[in-house]
Amino acid sequence: MAPNKPTSGELQHRVAFDERTTIDDGLGNSEGVFSERFKAWAAFRSRGGSEAVVAARLEGRNLLGVYVRSTAETAQIKADWRMRDVRTGDSYAVRIVDAVSDRYWVYLEAQTGVAP
Repeated sequence: MAPNKPTSGELQHRVAFDERTTIDDGLGNSEGVFSERFKAWAAFRSRGGSEAVVAARLEGRNLLGVYVRSTAETAQIKADWRMRDVRTGDSYAVRIVDAVSDRYWVYLEAQTGVAP
């Protein structure tokens, strides 16, 4: 985890965490949809970006370091969840979750431009 932990004033982003659930479509098939679990205040730290060539086109990806306060809810976040910025509507795939290095903060790495 990064050494500089955020202050409460840096928790400026309202984010929602969505978990993938499987539902029946009524025709005997199941499909995965995301359902919101909870919302939290978060501090974003840019971790840079990258460009990947996908199907002969350049695609930009942004990697964020995200801090949320450690609570019973945030301790449940898993690497296959989706994070959404409530204000902008941007979606991020949660890639890394570190809920054990610091008892006060949960550190996440989230990425745009990839399937959650």
